Amino acid sequence: MTEGQHHIAALRDVIASTNEKHRPFLETAFERLSDEERHELAEYNSFCLEDGLDIETLAASYAVIVDDTLREQLYFLRNKEYRHSSFAEVADSVYFDDAYMRHYMHGLALTAFIWPNHLDMHRFFVRCLPREQGGSYLEIGPGHGANFLAAIRLGSYDTFAGVDISPTSIDLTRRLIARAAPDRIQDVALLQEDFLTWRSDDAPFDAIVMGEVLEHVEQPGAFLAQIAALSGPDTYIHVTTCINAPAIDHIYLFRDNDEIEKMIAENGLKVVDRYLGPHVGNTVEKCIKHNLPMNVAYVLEKSA
Repeated sequence: MTEGQHHIAALRDVIASTNEKHRPFLETAFERLSDEERHELAEYNSFCLEDGLDIETLAASYAVIVDDTLREQLYFLRNKEYRHSSFAEVADSVYFDDAYMRHYMHGLALTAFIWPNHLDMHRFFVRCLPREQGGSYLEIGPGHGANFLAAIRLGSYDTFAGVDISPTSIDLTRRLIARAAPDRIQDVALLQEDFLTWRSDDAPFDAIVMGEVLEHVEQPGAFLAQIAALSGPDTYIHVTTCINAPAIDHIYLFRDNDEIEKMIAENGLKVVDRYLGPHVGNTVEKCIKHNLPMNVAYVLEKSA
């Protein structure tokens, strides 16, 4: 067993030690990974360990995501709405709470390998990202930095910009890039900014990525319109969000994918490709009918 495989097995065992019923799910999840994905997970674990964390802290971060999501799902089942509906309600307890945000981001990064829908969204991102396109890459809300790093490694972009409201996310992304792609750090600009008020002289960008942001904001349509304003006719645009998927900081509730796609069209963009990920064991139709969670991802382009 390699050191990376050992770290993955140790992570599985520590997570399962607090909830043995979760072990079969974890084992199935890790078996589902390709060799390349297993390498990515091992590399992420190694980065965290080299940055001063330990396996127990990573497992605890994953538990934060699981516990918070379960609590919010129970609230949603009872009330048919998210607990919070404004940024002000969650800003200080999530985005500007450094200790919580670090747990949240590390845990969220792990779900990209453990939760089937999140893994499928990551695969969709990797599959669709242009390999030969150069120029400027912009990511809104890079979070833990995993997609940002994938774009650096898989794409051919010359410069990379990341804009995030959370200082913790900016720091985590910077640390990840500095460790995993040190030869490209001079090409990276990471900015703690409100995307709606941020302005750039680099527009139009050649690629714009926004993963899991729309459900976190009060005006998702304004975010899509801002993307359109920063895009040209050949800009590659990748956006993900979720439907009926409560979380501690989800404040905008999408009920179905038609609602999302209507908002996309109303704000100067059009759908080129899509991924619709229903809750495990269900169909898209059943999820919408019964208010079950779904993940969605879109490749978009600017409307003519």
